Amino acid sequence: AVAAESSTGTWTTVWTDGLTSLDRYKGRCYHIEPVAGEENQYICYVAYPLDLFEEGSVTNMFTSIVGNVFGFKALRALRLEDLRIPIAYVKTFLGPPHGIQVERDKLNKYGRPLLGCTIKPKLGLSAKNYGRAV
Repeated sequence: AVAAESSTGTWTTVWTDGLTSLDRYKGRCYHIEPVAGEENQYICYVAYPLDLFEEGSVTNMFTSIVGNVFGFKALRALRLEDLRIPIAYVKTFLGPPHGIQVERDKLNKYGRPLLGCTIKPKLGLSAKNYGRAV
C-alpha cells in the first residue's frame, strides 16, 4: 500500500490511467521483515523506477516518495529510515545555479540560517496577510 500510495496508486478511477501503462511507474515493495521485539511493526523495502522522477529535481523526488504517504490513513505510523539514490539519477543533479552568498545578497540576510516554508491559504490568513507572507 505504501509503494502504491507514493507512486501511482489512487482511490478512484482516473481517466488518464488509460493513456499510459502505469506498471512502468509503480513503486514496488520487494522485501518485508518484522521489527525484532515489536508486534505489528515491519520494515518495508520499496523501490521506485527512475522514470517516476523528473531528472535533476530533488523536490520532485522527495514529493513523490514522502508527499501523500505520510497522511495515508491506512497506516498508524510510518517512518523513512533510509534512502538510496542510484548514481545514474544522482548524476542528473547539476547543483544550484549559484551559491548561498548570492541568495544572502538578494535577501540582505547574513549570519543566520535561511528558512523557507509553504504558506497554505487554509490556515486562515487574511488576503492582506497572505500577500505579506508570500
